Amino acid sequence: MVTTHNLGFPRIGAKRELKFALEGHWKGQLPQVELEHLGGQLRERHWHDQDGLDLVPVGDFSFYDQVLDMSFMLGNVPARAHRHDGNSLDSYFRVARGRSANDSACSGVHAGEMTKWFDTNYHYIVPEFTSDTAFTLDASRLLAQVAQARAAGVQVKPVIIGPLTYLWLGKAKDDSDKLVLLARLLPVYAALLERLAADGIEWVQIDEPVLVTDLASEWQQAFRHAYETLQSGKLKLLLTAYFGALGDNLALACSLPVQGLHVDAVAGRAEVDMLVRHLPADKILSLGVISGRNIWKSDLHATLEWLEPVHRVLQERLWIAPSCSLLHVPVDLDSETALDSEVRAWLAFALQKLAELKILAQALNKGRSSVQEALVANHAALEQRRNSQRVHNPAVKAALADIDAAHGLRTSAYDVRAAKQAALLKLPPFPTTTIGSFPQTSEIRQARSRLRAGELDADAYGALMRAEIARCVQAQEELGLDVFVHGEAERNDMVEYFGEQLAGYAFSQFGWVQSYGSRCVKPPILFGDISRPFAMTVEWTRHAQSLTDKPMKGMLTGPVTILNWSFVRDDQPRSVSCLQLALAIRAEVLDLEQAGVRIIQIDEAALREGLPLRRAEWAGYLAWAVESFRIAANGVRDDTQIHTHMCYSEFNDIIASIAAMDADVITIETSRSDMELLDAFDHFAYPNAIGPGVYDIHTPNIPSEEQMVQLMRKAAQRVPAERLWVNPDCGLKTRAWAEVLPALHNMVAAARTLRAAQ
Repeated sequence: MVTTHNLGFPRIGAKRELKFALEGHWKGQLPQVELEHLGGQLRERHWHDQDGLDLVPVGDFSFYDQVLDMSFMLGNVPARAHRHDGNSLDSYFRVARGRSANDSACSGVHAGEMTKWFDTNYHYIVPEFTSDTAFTLDASRLLAQVAQARAAGVQVKPVIIGPLTYLWLGKAKDDSDKLVLLARLLPVYAALLERLAADGIEWVQIDEPVLVTDLASEWQQAFRHAYETLQSGKLKLLLTAYFGALGDNLALACSLPVQGLHVDAVAGRAEVDMLVRHLPADKILSLGVISGRNIWKSDLHATLEWLEPVHRVLQERLWIAPSCSLLHVPVDLDSETALDSEVRAWLAFALQKLAELKILAQALNKGRSSVQEALVANHAALEQRRNSQRVHNPAVKAALADIDAAHGLRTSAYDVRAAKQAALLKLPPFPTTTIGSFPQTSEIRQARSRLRAGELDADAYGALMRAEIARCVQAQEELGLDVFVHGEAERNDMVEYFGEQLAGYAFSQFGWVQSYGSRCVKPPILFGDISRPFAMTVEWTRHAQSLTDKPMKGMLTGPVTILNWSFVRDDQPRSVSCLQLALAIRAEVLDLEQAGVRIIQIDEAALREGLPLRRAEWAGYLAWAVESFRIAANGVRDDTQIHTHMCYSEFNDIIASIAAMDADVITIETSRSDMELLDAFDHFAYPNAIGPGVYDIHTPNIPSEEQMVQLMRKAAQRVPAERLWVNPDCGLKTRAWAEVLPALHNMVAAARTLRAAQ
């Protein structure tokens, strides 16, 4: 009989219960004991949602981030985060967001650096290492969850991040070699496994997704040493890799002394036959046969076609699961009663994916006839999608065929454009601006909810949004910013807003996915060919510009980010969908310019995120990603200034491609990393202007003028001062006005101090 299991479940809750509880706790409105109680309720509900699986993950629940959980379990907590009262959850939130519920505005600390989890839109808190780092075990939270699960009758499989992936994800804060720390780390992992074995645990899922990346020989050797050290025979280890194929790490993964190996058979389908041949006969093989990252129905017939022969060979040594944790998909499609019924029939959220897994298992165990009705329904839905006229638009395909090299070129080189833009805009040195959004207040959210519920008509809603835009413009006038934004009050999300106005998209009501902490996004569903039926932002931007003489940025989301932050159709190459998006954004850029907008920001926050995990595949991705941006941006005149923005990613290894985008100004996140992300400029002469973020907007802490001046002076050591802008790390929608106004006041003061020192 084939064994079924899951690697992880969405933890935020079907109705975002954890989000609201966390935010209530941080505001001092929900005591810690009630937050902990809510966490326990969610865990039990999610375990119940996984009924019918042979093994259920425990330890995948987190109050903020699973990597940060691992840091606390290993005792790797920055000294600045420790509270004198010993409250570990307060210390935890201090690392996560710079402040706990019991900290005042002046007692916050520097939050841990945050970056993307492999090539997903999930952000993790980066472990910090020095040559003096020591590790001590505190497994109390994991053990408590194991006990709770057992009391609920769950067949328990604890989940932990493996030692090599943990080290690989972290950052050395000095010149030390992270791998040197492995010798100190392994005894703590061994103690953790001993403790779980003493609790009667049979299987532990130990996640090592770094196995799908390019590993240097010393890291491969470290894998061998680590797992030879950890083998004890007291429990069984399921080594888990996902997000890609094993590639040149396949032989290594098969040879490690563990009792089971899980691989992503969606991304690495071509490796399955080789794995079956090479995996030792005493090990189980777990195949991730259902995508844990996208929301399309699986082709169950096609999956069974290749899976049945594998089952005949492996028999009980075959386990099946989703490809990765279901953290990256929404919880339940059954909640989507308002979703277009045709599109809805093509989809599967977390609960539906587990149902698909059970159908596959029953087909393998009892034959296809036992699930014939389900297989027929699955096939009918897939055929209907393949033949739908809503998916395919001949006019869009014709527009793609007309793209030529001129679409991606500006008329003049940067230095010529910069001179014309300076003459037109007349900005001071160290010009100040923000990234786009201002606080989304409860009043704004309530107005949007009332509009959707039919309690507010479009005219009344528009009047409220125009009033909010006026408030935002007035605030920027009073602050003394140099380049304004309209604040994006009318936008629910930087991707969803555009998707709602583009043909080829559908939208869920409850399709929330965790991005970090309490921050959730609702990715739009890109199901067909993309076109722009009408202008999307022009009237809002024109109205904002009418309220001020200062330059007003037109704010757009770029094609690569819209692609990477959507659930993307899987029936054509992603590059084709991206070019379709590029043409739609290009039309909007040209309309903004025609309306008199002289600065247009095209955010590409997710460009780095889409980079393949294998370096050999980078060139292909970067070629079409950069081309898509250039097609979107480069139809304008020389004196129209194009900005772009990127955040919370490592840029050093793709800096040449970022330069090739040829944006006049790029703004990037740098404050959490203390400007370390500008290290790339030590060896690369970036040719255009840059705004290194000096205000970390993912924490409630308010940076001082002195802190921002210090950061900008670090930046000026790498980038000529005449090409530097002063701005926050990211948009301000998640912050409160009471935080934003003093922070921006200090930012403007910092720019004035820098100008005075020239």
